Amino acid sequence: MSGTLAPFRLTRSDVSDPYSVYRRYREADPVHLASDAWHLFRHEDVSRALTDRRLGRSAATAHEGGSPPPPRIPADFPHLTRTVANWMVFLDPPRHTRIRALVAKAFTPKVVEGLRPRIRALAADLADELTAALHRDGSVDLVDVFAAPLPIQVISELLGVPRELRTWFRARAVGLQQATSTRTARAADAYAVADRAARELDEYFRSELAARHGTGRVDGERDLIAGMMAADDDGEQPPLSDDELAGTFVHLLTAGHETTTNLLAKGLLALLRHPDQLALLRARPELMPGAAEELIRYDSPVQTVSRWAYADAGFGSRTVRRGDRVVLVLGSANRDPERFAAPDRLDLTRDARRHCGFGLGIHYCLGAALARAEAETALAELLRVLPESTTVDQPVCYADDLVFHGPSSLVLRAGNQAARISHLSR
Repeated sequence: MSGTLAPFRLTRSDVSDPYSVYRRYREADPVHLASDAWHLFRHEDVSRALTDRRLGRSAATAHEGGSPPPPRIPADFPHLTRTVANWMVFLDPPRHTRIRALVAKAFTPKVVEGLRPRIRALAADLADELTAALHRDGSVDLVDVFAAPLPIQVISELLGVPRELRTWFRARAVGLQQATSTRTARAADAYAVADRAARELDEYFRSELAARHGTGRVDGERDLIAGMMAADDDGEQPPLSDDELAGTFVHLLTAGHETTTNLLAKGLLALLRHPDQLALLRARPELMPGAAEELIRYDSPVQTVSRWAYADAGFGSRTVRRGDRVVLVLGSANRDPERFAAPDRLDLTRDARRHCGFGLGIHYCLGAALARAEAETALAELLRVLPESTTVDQPVCYADDLVFHGPSSLVLRAGNQAARISHLSR
């Protein structure tokens, strides 16, 4: 560890803008050993680690033959444990390969493109509600009224969830987030809340599976559940268990909820803090696809991911030993000047491809195409309805989470107060 830097950690005051902290470590100690893990800060190291098969997701595999670390979830929360055990993000091949291939068959680019008109309609309705509240009350919380509801509505459409259950689904998705191990401030009963949410969601999806098995409704064009059931019934491999299917559906629900919420909120926030780029996007809406990539690079909705070393691996001048935990700081990699010129500048005309915001390798985000479609469509709808004088309350309150990174609320105000934010560009 560098003699000039303390072990890496982000304080609560750093969470809203961690990039100056990342810069210090990227420049002085880019392969940094803190108390319990290596932290990688450079784009080169992070991108290589994301594709290196010597690094995996299983602590048990990394410690095979030795003493493993404590389990991810305490043993007295069985529903949460069973559900999370079937999430692709925590699996290695061959189970990861099999489940991912099944989801990919039903979650194709054609399906996502076909959803764009429906995403646009959902986003337009929410945008109209947001501006009605803004004009009526003078202020509105973007997260509560727009950024959080939209991803839940979209994934609910994909999963065939009835409209009347979507508020219930959103509450359970929020409950599951209480189990996130990186939250710096959690309620004492956080695991109990998450376990109850996991149980209720598991029961819902099992009932859907049972009903569809009973009626034979597995038409792949109907929804994602039916599509996965149809794909799983192709006879090429033994079918997945209900544990695996239900766990995958819960994963799809939760994986796209918090991350896309943060992408939408931080994307608009970045545009409001860079009025020149906002004006450019209003004038040239054809830039939106590239703008979405740049917004993901500039302020990634997922800041870190973790791996375990299954074998010794070298990064820079350091050697990560088998059994070590490795934290890949995606947010730092995306601000690395060795990969992106002037990385702290938001530039919607930049070629931001090869950012690490969606990961790389076998765990590359399966929902990346859907997240892009939601971001492009949602931001376009917001620009359509929000007055040019829209401002945002400062300071912005961020959730106490060092992985899923974004505002817990983002209060917009109508009025000519642009000076309040003009000097806050990051």
